[in-house]
Amino acid sequence: MFRRTSRRRTGAALASIAALGGCGLLPGSGSGAQQGITVGTTSEPSTLDPAASWDGSWELYRNVFQTLVAFPTGSTSPQPDAAQSCRFRDRTSRTFTCTLRTGLTFSDGTKLDAHAVKYSIDRIVKINVKAGPKGLLSSLDTVTADDDLTVTFHLNKPDATFPYVLGAPAMSIVDPATYPADRLRDDGGLTGSGPYTLESYKAGDRAVLKKNIGYQGFAQPENDGVTIRYFHDSTTMVDALKSKRIDVTYRGITADEVEDIRQEKAAGKPLQLIENSGTEIRFLVFNPKDPQAANPAVRRAIAQVVDRDALVAKVYKGTAEPLYSMVPTGVNGHTTSFFDTFGSPSVPKARDILRMAGVNGPVPLTFWYTTDRYGSSMAAEFAELKRQLDDSGLFDVTLKSRPWKTYTEGFQAGDFPVFGRGWFPDFPDPDNFIAPFVGEENAVGTPYEPREITTRLIPQSRQISDRGAASKQFERAQDVLVDDVRLLPLWQGRLCIAASDDIAGGERALDPQTVLQMWELHRKTSW
Repeated sequence: MFRRTSRRRTGAALASIAALGGCGLLPGSGSGAQQGITVGTTSEPSTLDPAASWDGSWELYRNVFQTLVAFPTGSTSPQPDAAQSCRFRDRTSRTFTCTLRTGLTFSDGTKLDAHAVKYSIDRIVKINVKAGPKGLLSSLDTVTADDDLTVTFHLNKPDATFPYVLGAPAMSIVDPATYPADRLRDDGGLTGSGPYTLESYKAGDRAVLKKNIGYQGFAQPENDGVTIRYFHDSTTMVDALKSKRIDVTYRGITADEVEDIRQEKAAGKPLQLIENSGTEIRFLVFNPKDPQAANPAVRRAIAQVVDRDALVAKVYKGTAEPLYSMVPTGVNGHTTSFFDTFGSPSVPKARDILRMAGVNGPVPLTFWYTTDRYGSSMAAEFAELKRQLDDSGLFDVTLKSRPWKTYTEGFQAGDFPVFGRGWFPDFPDPDNFIAPFVGEENAVGTPYEPREITTRLIPQSRQISDRGAASKQFERAQDVLVDDVRLLPLWQGRLCIAASDDIAGGERALDPQTVLQMWELHRKTSW
């Protein structure tokens, strides 16, 4: 489809979505589509407007909006969705054109054309929400609607990753008639053109989706509708699964709950667990506005003390593995830079780091985490981090937490000295595990300008159409991140879907962005 974009599969772990870790689902016939599916999650949208979100809200967007291109299951390169075809028109990867499918409409019947695409992208840039998706469009200069079906993106520099950016749910196409050009939509409504329409939404409770009979795209819905239930804690959610009040759970199940489901399944309970390699990562962010976190010696000493093996063993129990670079295992460009630099955890080495910098006595720090975005394990994870650091005698850590909506406000305002973030890829490329976290405007809300990365390594890598050949730049970028320790990778997780045993399609439901494609779920009708 893309003349200048490699089809080489750069993310082996992402491409293995259909390779199940000991759990499988049997295929079912289409007649099961007549019954709705209820999905439980602890990841509630922070906003219904794509122009404001660079977070887990994308789960909803992927199912109710369209992007020009997207990532069907098993694909690590973008494929047409609202577009019929796309290509770079030049050899420098600076002019990218898409031709839309004919007859596209929004769910309210309004025509979806190239002008709507231009409008949708322009408003992201114009509104410019802090820590929002504008950061994905750093290479974009202008968008032109050449005619009703043709839209062209003119880039200010070569960027072979731009087609991948257009596949991110933040680039969802919205209806110009219902989304203001210069501000976010605030009426609680949603108008898209995706596989589902949003029939109703109650914040903190549920979203009711209905199959969109006017949808044109790559998805082939296997059900007539999905209800998404939002839970504040995973215990309540798993109880709802066991009592058949919901059919599927995704995002937020703790390691103990995964093990419990495994055991119940082995004992013959009507449950199933689908486990896959994943590219979710968890990391700490250090805020340079805080005098302690701004000290490189403090950050390096923390990196020297943190015991990832103990953290993963105690809190995640086989559902995660230690991570020593921002690019996870299975993605091109992965390294073990933090281990190569710091080695095994060592309190004496950390003490020497602080002593040589003239830092005496336990360093007081406040660590923040969110209570409802990444599941109930966050509290246990940060309790373990506090234990490790306090037990070293070098730190005195205070823990604080907030729900996600106010948590985002806090880190965007620069209020948190050290805070935890999770990351699910916007697209399956190493660029997406480094570029979003650097620059004046980035996804973590704290300006970070490592000049070698922002002015040399990322621009160089984006000139390389064969994404597998860009490894050298990303390996060097991770060395720079280790030197600064502004970001401290902790672990990468596995993907787990728990479901009632009458649900099929789960093995195909996760796309390479680890977003749940709910149209793949359906009920088994034969065994």
